[in-house]
Amino acid sequence: MKVAVRYFSRSGNTKKLADAVAAAVSVAAKPVDCDLEEPVDVLLLGTSLYAGTYDVSVAAFIDRNADKIGSIVNFGSSASGKSTLPKIKAYAEAKGIPVEERMYVCPGHFLFLHKNRPNDQDLANVAEFAKSVIR
Repeated sequence: MKVAVRYFSRSGNTKKLADAVAAAVSVAAKPVDCDLEEPVDVLLLGTSLYAGTYDVSVAAFIDRNADKIGSIVNFGSSASGKSTLPKIKAYAEAKGIPVEERMYVCPGHFLFLHKNRPNDQDLANVAEFAKSVIR
């Protein structure tokens, strides 16, 4: 099975998660401005919630790479505790890309909220999540 990890992270929280995911599945984590070099069965896509949605660069990545993505598994961080899954799912599925119902989301440090998150336990949890969805 071919797997890739891409992410968008303003603060570095989702990048930390993406690095843990990539290590767990033995691939490199790259930002969404790096297109897929070849088709993948599963794209592990790290996104963060900003003002109730994901960054526009995530949609642009999906648009540019839609023909190379077999399915998407979403993970990320959020200061509010909400996930990007509903919006990512709607956008990708409108392009014909299935999105896994399960998502990993953990608190992300923002201003005075969730200091030191994601922490070591969050990183271990997201790594286990990644392994479980590509089995």
